[in-house]
Amino acid sequence: METRTVVAECIGTAMLVLFGVGSLVLAGDYINALGISLAFGFTLIAIAYAFGRISGCHINPAITLGVLLAKRIDIRRAATYWVAQLVGGIIGAAILFLLAKQVPRLQTAGAFGTNGYGGRSPVGLGAGGAFLAEVLLTFLLVFVFLTVTQKVALVGVEPIPVGLAYTAVNLIGIPLTWASVNPARSLGPALFAGGGALSQLWLFLVAPMVGGVLAAVVHRFTHQRPVGQAQQEQAAEPPRVGPWGRMRGGHRPEAGGPEAKGPEAA
Repeated sequence: METRTVVAECIGTAMLVLFGVGSLVLAGDYINALGISLAFGFTLIAIAYAFGRISGCHINPAITLGVLLAKRIDIRRAATYWVAQLVGGIIGAAILFLLAKQVPRLQTAGAFGTNGYGGRSPVGLGAGGAFLAEVLLTFLLVFVFLTVTQKVALVGVEPIPVGLAYTAVNLIGIPLTWASVNPARSLGPALFAGGGALSQLWLFLVAPMVGGVLAAVVHRFTHQRPVGQAQQEQAAEPPRVGPWGRMRGGHRPEAGGPEAKGPEAA
């Protein structure tokens, strides 16, 4: 594993927090939930095109857990990614905090784009409902990621459905819990907000990881074939017959030998 893959995960997560959470902190009153959701989704797509070929652009511990359970990476790489993502989330939140301090009358204590339930939820969602919502929303995001990617890298058009899923997740989740679905996205802002954000942080660290596990399990049943099944399917395939009943390679299937030459063969 190259150093640049770890750096890419760290920088990518920092950018997601800076611009995604930044849209909520700095421009939330102007762009509302739709604008914030689009900001998260577009930021993820842009980062995926920038770093997808380097690290796969997980930038989310829940996605890394899903990829690990899908047996696409080993535990050592997953642990390194988790450290890079959490550090990146803190760095992104620190830069955003410095920027927010330059805005007159902008309050950062207790809020600062953090997630919450109960009195800190826009609709007053309780802890149980918030946990369930975060599990299901993270399940959608991780399941889409596992489905559209075949290996570790996020390339081609693959970032687009993942970005759309992330947008949809935020559209639903912002009114409920301010939409975490990413422990690194929740950790950084909570450290700078303090207060209730820190006391409720546990839910937004645990629930997304549970959603990642659930997505990996469902993906295994719906998309991954058991070992040896591909060979069995290939062995059971009928002979490939070309036009006029001839097998590819110049043989008739019923004769089992070389095709006769000359006019009589017709």
